[in-house]
Amino acid sequence: MDHVILFYGLLFLVAFLYASVGHGGASGYLALMALFGMTPDIMKPTALMLNLFVSLTSFIQFYRGGHFKWKIFLPLAIASVPFAFIGGLIAIDASVYKKILGLLLIIPIVRFIFFANIPVHELKKSNTILSLLIGATIGLLSGLIGIGGGIILSPILLFLKWTDQKQTAAISALFIFVNSFSGLAGQLTKGIHFSQDMYAYVGIAFTGGLCGAYFGSLKFNQNVLKYALAMVLMLAAYKLLFTQA
Repeated sequence: MDHVILFYGLLFLVAFLYASVGHGGASGYLALMALFGMTPDIMKPTALMLNLFVSLTSFIQFYRGGHFKWKIFLPLAIASVPFAFIGGLIAIDASVYKKILGLLLIIPIVRFIFFANIPVHELKKSNTILSLLIGATIGLLSGLIGIGGGIILSPILLFLKWTDQKQTAAISALFIFVNSFSGLAGQLTKGIHFSQDMYAYVGIAFTGGLCGAYFGSLKFNQNVLKYALAMVLMLAAYKLLFTQA
């Protein structure tokens, strides 16, 4: 019973923090499920389902704040959605899946610890061809692993200086939603498995995401939570990369 309560508490924390920066939280959910011994055939669809609720909540909050940019979002989504569906159709060996996920977890770990607040002082014009390439690549990974792709897209947008922090959060949130929906649709064609506790997961993640999106769209310092989550992701990445569990 204690481990169930711990899982629920960490799930709320993950949803809260990811939503506060415009993310759905799939990489965090996958990390938690890996730590608690769930199998990839349950992990992938569960993470995408939770993503749908949390990312949509986050998007609405940031959109209301006037931070969303259709011109930047559209080419990314146009390329990513079909590739996310293709990725959802692909089945990979469980051991390979865990290694890829372990490597992807390094991205949010590095961001939360070393690049929690990436300053963007002067925005640059986005490039359509590059946007299509970025969208297609992230979309394929999204469907393949069971993530929305926002944790990969966000640092890219900030590095290219196409968006500021709030704009990045708004674009990433809707990007995650459409990719998660597409990836889940691809998996549905093969048959998927959800945990028996899915309703509880959705309720907790939705609540955490709602709170996180609200505070994230305002001025809110969540550095302590970011470091705590980074530690959880580190444990999961270590387990996935260096153990047989």
